Amino acid sequence: MGKPRKDIQPGRSFPLGATVYPDGVNFCIYSKSGEAIELLLFDAPDDPKPARVIPLDPKQNRTFYYWHIFVSGLQAGQVYAYRVYGPFAPEKGHRFDGKKVLLDPYARSVVGWEHYSREAAIRPGDNCAQALRSVVFDPSTYDWEGDVPLCIPYSKTVIYEMHVAGFTRHPNSGVEESKRGTYAGLIEKIPYLKQLGITAVELMPIHEFDEQDARPGLRNYWGYSTLAFFAPHRAYSSSKCPLGAVNEFRDMVKAFHQAGIEVILDVVFNHTAEGNHEGPTLAFKGLENRAYYILEKNPAYYSNYSGCGNTVKANHEVVTRLILDCLRYWVDVMHVDGFRFDLASCLSRGKTGHPLEDPPLLWSIESDPVLAGIKIIAEAWDAGGLYQVGSFVGDRFAEWNGPFRDDIRRFAKGDPGLVDELASRILGSPDIYQQPDWEPNFSINFVTCHDGFTLNDLVSYNEKHNEDNGEQSRDGSNDNQSWNCGIEGETDDPAIEALRQKQIKNLLTTLLLSQGTPMLLMGDEVRRSQRGNNNAYCQNNEISWFDWSLVEKHQDLQRFVTGMIHFIQSLELFQHESLLDVRATSPTRPYSAHQPYVVWHGVKLNQPDWSYHSHSLAFSLYHPDAKEHLHIILNAYWEPLTFELPSLKRGLAWHRIVDTSLSAPDDWQPTEAAARIKGSTYNVSDRASIVLMALPPRKP
Repeated sequence: MGKPRKDIQPGRSFPLGATVYPDGVNFCIYSKSGEAIELLLFDAPDDPKPARVIPLDPKQNRTFYYWHIFVSGLQAGQVYAYRVYGPFAPEKGHRFDGKKVLLDPYARSVVGWEHYSREAAIRPGDNCAQALRSVVFDPSTYDWEGDVPLCIPYSKTVIYEMHVAGFTRHPNSGVEESKRGTYAGLIEKIPYLKQLGITAVELMPIHEFDEQDARPGLRNYWGYSTLAFFAPHRAYSSSKCPLGAVNEFRDMVKAFHQAGIEVILDVVFNHTAEGNHEGPTLAFKGLENRAYYILEKNPAYYSNYSGCGNTVKANHEVVTRLILDCLRYWVDVMHVDGFRFDLASCLSRGKTGHPLEDPPLLWSIESDPVLAGIKIIAEAWDAGGLYQVGSFVGDRFAEWNGPFRDDIRRFAKGDPGLVDELASRILGSPDIYQQPDWEPNFSINFVTCHDGFTLNDLVSYNEKHNEDNGEQSRDGSNDNQSWNCGIEGETDDPAIEALRQKQIKNLLTTLLLSQGTPMLLMGDEVRRSQRGNNNAYCQNNEISWFDWSLVEKHQDLQRFVTGMIHFIQSLELFQHESLLDVRATSPTRPYSAHQPYVVWHGVKLNQPDWSYHSHSLAFSLYHPDAKEHLHIILNAYWEPLTFELPSLKRGLAWHRIVDTSLSAPDDWQPTEAAARIKGSTYNVSDRASIVLMALPPRKP
């Protein structure tokens, strides 16, 4: 037996992870069934072997199921990993493999990508030279320069869903090559988002993920393959030092906040990059497989409610702690403003996979004081058939409104029987969200998102075209509710192009004028196309990147979108935080009440057509206190229709803000330039949307 090292002490069981102190670093990790653990210390991120291996004594370095050790003299930047020894007995749920080098689940930074091999983590044998490693991080050294949370209410929020790399990766982005596809590159494009009127960016996964988790010859581009929940993805950093991604991410958040824009993270706690029983051992499998994953009755296999090979056992006490610690870290240390939970219904499943009425994790998230002021948004379904839109747990979660997407698409392309559903979606979906005191802005309204067609492709393709994904186009949804407007794919036909442009404006108009919080997909404002690919998760190329030449090519559409966003942001009607009252008829004195309200119409006033064969709806919006009065007409019929207009009190006249059938700049006009409408009717073109506003007539 060698003499004990003076620089090693037993350490503490809290906090988990690697914690920096003035005289060294405390390491702590959870493993219930592990029989022996080694801490590996590396001198450099890419060293093939550790410079030092420190065994943890089960008597000296273990408290309950927490293994810990304190090493003097270490500091931030130290590269480390673990080996955990125990039974490899898949039939009992154990998958320990002491030959595999493991990440710390609480790692703040991950290195070793230059030599990493997913295959080496799958096949038998030692993978140390090709394994990822963790990095010790000290959060106290960063200067936030007084940065504080923005706390923008949902009622004033416009979300832009985007891919960090894809936004600036294209060579024509105007970003220098070293910063393309990075957090630093994104900073340079903040003025574009600010000018558009965006108040929150929703970043597709930035937690460290495995790009090798894809079919041979392809890369996992979207990032829904997490392997380290506390670490920002290093490939998105222009700085290649071990802690460069952490600091560059914080620089980005600080810059967004200075511009008045919140940062929301798309977080993937429903599964990990370790996949099914044939997948790699990277961290969780080799630490305590039975704690971290929901297993089948035969525990050699993983329950797959995520559709991605495994399902995290989110309501296991240790995993619940990890997720809560993770969320607090990103809020407290990294200053993010909210989270969108991917396949959030997985998080409501119990230890055996059954849905829980009161899942401890979700209640803990919504009641946690550190998370009290942030946005929490649920994708309220999973791949196992659990669909909870309108019934998700708790009082705080906003929800991606999938029915809004589907119904708006179907109405716009001319499907029958949609007018009643359209009215509900416009009102914030009270038919879906029936909870007392539900705020309609908790409905996250969207027509497109990363998963599916872009807006351009929604009006350009009847069928998905995913051949580049290598699965003979079997992947991706077949239920797209799209319409190619007469020709499949790209075309030079001016009539088809004009119709597509009009349909895009129709969809955006409905989205932005509906109660709820609108979310736009990156590039939809300039007709970004994925060439019909509706599942571009593995396309790290121009299919997925923002093509900045489109900003000039489609400047008319960008002008329309920008104008519409700024228009709704200027009105109290669209910042209302409760459901609009529904009135049967327009009152003779429209400003006599105090509560904002809506009145439904058809081609004739106060006579909406709710019939199966109806394809149009008109409605008046009133905000008496703010003296705002709008009249909106949505005509999805393939013929022109003439609509009666409400009468106005003396001193007011209808002015046209939007007519999607018109070419720029007449398709959208600011209030100060809006054309006055004469007469008591408005002739609405086929497949067109109209927005009129009651304004005092301008002096000639």
